[in-house]
Amino acid sequence: MMELSRDEIQARLTGFLEDLFEIPRDKVTLDTSLYEDLDLDSIDAVDLIVQLQGLIGHRIKPEEFKTVRTIRDAVDCVERLLATDAPVES
Repeated sequence: MMELSRDEIQARLTGFLEDLFEIPRDKVTLDTSLYEDLDLDSIDAVDLIVQLQGLIGHRIKPEEFKTVRTIRDAVDCVERLLATDAPVES
């Protein structure tokens, strides 16, 4: 399983937003609202989830992403999912 820092997760997320929706990187901060500030809709959110699934290597269930409102929330969600799926090493 891939290990990513919070900064790396945020950078990848920002890149996805730029590539998918042509959102300038300088508009994206941890406090940026996906829906109010970036005008994403539910279809856009699905597209973003698909990209994040590719990043973490498994499916993201809708209930795992439904409380995501800001970039910080998305980073927290990805970090939590990566930690959950990390192999346990002794």
